[in-house]
Amino acid sequence: MILREFLYVDTDKVRAMLAQLDGGIAEESRETERKEKRTTVGPRVAGQYFQGSGSETYTNKSLGDALFPMLEQALESESLLRDISEEVHDPDQWNSGALKRELPAGSLVRVTAKGSLFDTRYTASAFSAFGSVMVGLNDMGHLPVVKQASQGKGKQGGNSPKRKPAEGAGALEDSIPDFPDIGGADGKALRSFVRISKGVFAPGLHVNLTPVQGVLINSRLQEGRQYLDSEADILFARYGTEQQDWTVVGSIGSYGTEETSLPDMDFYNADGSINRAEFAEAMNAQMRNLGRLGFIDLPQHPGFSLVPFAVYRAIPRNSAVVLTD
Repeated sequence: MILREFLYVDTDKVRAMLAQLDGGIAEESRETERKEKRTTVGPRVAGQYFQGSGSETYTNKSLGDALFPMLEQALESESLLRDISEEVHDPDQWNSGALKRELPAGSLVRVTAKGSLFDTRYTASAFSAFGSVMVGLNDMGHLPVVKQASQGKGKQGGNSPKRKPAEGAGALEDSIPDFPDIGGADGKALRSFVRISKGVFAPGLHVNLTPVQGVLINSRLQEGRQYLDSEADILFARYGTEQQDWTVVGSIGSYGTEETSLPDMDFYNADGSINRAEFAEAMNAQMRNLGRLGFIDLPQHPGFSLVPFAVYRAIPRNSAVVLTD
């Protein structure tokens, strides 16, 4: 038996899938018990004694953690779920395109591989905290090395930053203050990193599996689902940014494009009107090209995206060593 520590469960998808497999989900039980005793004295119409008792037990069982293991077992019994953990660790599977041929979009898979969490919001928060520390140390004159601030920042030097953290809704990078160049990093550079992060990984929690070097299997977790109820700062404080073994079960969303040429922008009809179908495809081709370059949040060849049903890590069993005399 595998004991799982869930990071994420999309209970809506799990329930819908289970309902299709089993024709419904039993989440309640009802037990009824009744006892009767009748005693008649003399003529039936003259007198009789009746004693009755009954009990009814109703339990509404929320299956909770049991829902996903039930689905996982049901999918495996129907040969609908395939564990591809070994395949994704084989570089030849990626180089030959075997995974894409054998597992088209929509295939249900389970993948266990080294991976890490990423959230642009946490990146901005961490850089903002770092900037605040640098500003404080600079104002106190405790910075060991202070390089000349880059041009365009005026005579900042050791003075407090002019940029203030953003209040309320605003760009994530606006929370990072200006501070002097420390070892090649300053406020402007960190804000640039956050801007890039917003394009490469749209703000939100991502699980990035990297079974082989240079290949990314990405899952973006939808907020409001079970277990994913912590703020980004809390999640990263708990799980960190290091790679560890994660298991993702879900359906393959799409593969990264292999197109290398620029998309055709000819989306006009013969009479000069816009062909809506051709226009939509031309725009999507542009998006695929940007995804190929890694500029937007789309799968990058040869990797693919996963629509996650659940994300968890297995809880290891402690191996007890018994010492005997």
